[in-house]
Amino acid sequence: MLGVLGVVYGDIGTSPLYALKASVLHFSADGVERWEVLGLLSLIFWSLVLTVTVKYVVFVLRADNRGEGGILALMALAQRSCATERGRWLVALLGMAGACLFFGDGIITPAISVLSAVEGLKVVSPAFEEAVIPLSLAVLLGLFLVQYRGTGSVGAVFGPVCALWFGSIGILGLVEIVREPEVLVALSPTYAIHFCAVYRLAAFIAMGSVVLAVTGAEALYADMGHFGKRPIQAAWLGFVLPALSLNYFGQGALLLSRPEALENPFFLLAPDWARLPLVVLATAATIIASQAMISGAYSIARQCVQLGFSPRLEVRHTSETEEGQIYMPQVNFALLIGVVILVMEFRSSDSLAAAYGIAVTGTFLCTSCLAFIVFRRQFGWPLLLTLGVFGPLFALDLVFFIANVLKIPDGGYVPLILGGVLMVLMNTWYRGRQLLFARFRQDSLPLKSFLARLPQSRTIRVPGVAVFMTGQADLVPGALLHNLKHNKVLHERVLFVTVLNDDVPQVADEKRREVSELAPDIHRVILRYGFQESPNIPRELAALRAEGVQFEPMQTSYFLGRETLVQAVVPKMSRWRQWLFTLMSRNAVPATEFFRIPSDRVVELGVRVAI
Repeated sequence: MLGVLGVVYGDIGTSPLYALKASVLHFSADGVERWEVLGLLSLIFWSLVLTVTVKYVVFVLRADNRGEGGILALMALAQRSCATERGRWLVALLGMAGACLFFGDGIITPAISVLSAVEGLKVVSPAFEEAVIPLSLAVLLGLFLVQYRGTGSVGAVFGPVCALWFGSIGILGLVEIVREPEVLVALSPTYAIHFCAVYRLAAFIAMGSVVLAVTGAEALYADMGHFGKRPIQAAWLGFVLPALSLNYFGQGALLLSRPEALENPFFLLAPDWARLPLVVLATAATIIASQAMISGAYSIARQCVQLGFSPRLEVRHTSETEEGQIYMPQVNFALLIGVVILVMEFRSSDSLAAAYGIAVTGTFLCTSCLAFIVFRRQFGWPLLLTLGVFGPLFALDLVFFIANVLKIPDGGYVPLILGGVLMVLMNTWYRGRQLLFARFRQDSLPLKSFLARLPQSRTIRVPGVAVFMTGQADLVPGALLHNLKHNKVLHERVLFVTVLNDDVPQVADEKRREVSELAPDIHRVILRYGFQESPNIPRELAALRAEGVQFEPMQTSYFLGRETLVQAVVPKMSRWRQWLFTLMSRNAVPATEFFRIPSDRVVELGVRVAI
């Protein structure tokens, strides 16, 4: 339970710092009336109930991909029920869109969370106003610079700190509710309905800020593989939802009695002596929320690589026992640059709030669409039942999304631009790899016919083991043909190794390796990995000894093909996309690093490929 509090609920747990304030600010020009505060409170509360409790806790958590969750795990689950290639491609687009928007969320979350916490210093004393930006940048820089050490040591304190955080904000809200108990009438949805009926378009615009209260809900599903759904459900219903509700209603009670508290209703809930400690605790909580989002970005980035949506990226394992604890330098650096630019450009949490919601609501929409497919086709729900459950939830997500679209000129363009750029990159890479494999299949020889002619070729066999990495298990690798052409020899023992990525989180050890003998001392090896695993070729080949395949690491040479891409006479990609694909290929992490192959045992042979 403590682990769930620290990792899963860090993001949504810091939403009270800015969500209610951002919502009420829309109506503060001529003063805030009692019914307006109650209406907004009712909207926030029922958003928590419908979006988080009903959608995620009750339904979406059921759609686990062998125990794992997240937008790409859901996409892989939905693709299994697609009968056509076009259907699989459309589902893949939804998954890519959700992943791209998640990265936009991953940049904005640390910036707005840390800024909103440090801004509490202005409540302690106006003298701290000029220090907010430098202190926020210092906290964020420190957070990103220690990522290479891993989250294991820091994670031990995440849970207790978040438990203290939720307990503190719940008690602060409860004290104010006791002073102004009439605020509890906002528990009735009639206040939300009345607010929307009176304000109409203005209420619709306000929904763009109300959604800030549910940011982080996607973490419930994304982190299911770490903890399981039952602890996540129990922590939400038994502790997190009550604490958040108490704090929001406490802030509302404060605004009913003291409208001037709109300056910062969260920190003004605390007595004077407790505000500085609350700032420190809030900063710690926002660091934890940011850490959870950064770690999630690493996981999503690795899944993109394994599913073929991204070039190979460097993955460093920060734990000897936990496969999921990784550090990705390129992703970390990109997030750091993005966060620093956002803090310097927007300079306050109120300004950043406009940029925040659209990434989250876009992910909500993608999740609803994929969940509809999974529950209808994979789980066999009747159409009317599926529509009855996910139709209203999709409509609510759509309202949130359109409300945030209206904020594009005020900052909502940030995640859209970022998501659009990432979408183009992922789509280009996915399409380019498909064309590349198609060209390989067209130009390569069938492996069976090659081996049939091998005894008559009088090829000289030399001592040692040759490992040829190939993406097409039934075709002759180009590196083998080039080796025969230039060196005129073949090793005594040959392994054709193909790495396949399955649409599951992890592949069981008994299903990892598939070995077949094609000819004397020539074997085909197929290695399978899930989208949350990192390949280790030498380790898996060493394990083949148990299956009777001789493998000596110090006598092994790995033959890899390095493709040089050129434009075909009739190109299958536009010039700019081909240039982009070539650029991404050149900057991909070398196969030796990605597959953990010893660099001093690698032979690379170049080949020109026209696409």
